[in-house]
Amino acid sequence: MPASALVLFSAGQDSATCLAWALSRYRQVDTIGFSYGQRHRVELDQRPLLRGRIAALGLGGALGEDRVVDISGYGALAESALTTEAAIVMAEGGLPSTFVPGRNLVFLSIAAAHAYRRGAEALIGGMCETDYSGYPDCRRETLDAMERALSLGLGRALRIETPLMYKTKAQTWTLALELGGAALVELIVEHSHTCYEGDREHRHVWGYGCGICPACVLRAKGWAAFAS
Repeated sequence: MPASALVLFSAGQDSATCLAWALSRYRQVDTIGFSYGQRHRVELDQRPLLRGRIAALGLGGALGEDRVVDISGYGALAESALTTEAAIVMAEGGLPSTFVPGRNLVFLSIAAAHAYRRGAEALIGGMCETDYSGYPDCRRETLDAMERALSLGLGRALRIETPLMYKTKAQTWTLALELGGAALVELIVEHSHTCYEGDREHRHVWGYGCGICPACVLRAKGWAAFAS
């Protein structure tokens, strides 16, 4: 079993599944999150609860240190429908207005610096190019280039692992079931947060959310396919 990894953990469905995946494969797993002015910052409130509940499942590795990094200045510069009250629509170029330019590149750069100091061998993220909104920084091609750049810049090999890259949302639910059984699936349903509107008032079979935003639609469709 490899020594250590750092998970980019937002408390969403994907990153929660990735945390469970990492704990099943690494002896030590740290987490990092980012406060970038997101309108759905309720996800930050869910992080400690979800981390603790997943760790308590005893999936193998030990859950270590957690950091939340304030990069709200970046969020203001990279203005989008995720960092303002703007409507969520399709914008020019075919990308939704929720696209935060370079978000994953910024996250990975900061996470890599922390991983370097912590001696972590890999960064683990929930990026996916199967069921997603078309964000170019979620593509494996982008992450391969980023992995090489970070390894060169740090003078030490650092892997970027994306266990969900080619999975549909239904397959992500299935992976959670395989990793932690019904208990992990229920934790993700009840305590993770995906909704772009930050809605934790409306409870659906797949979890909390407005049920209308792109993130909710993807999650709901994935659950329906998984449960059928």
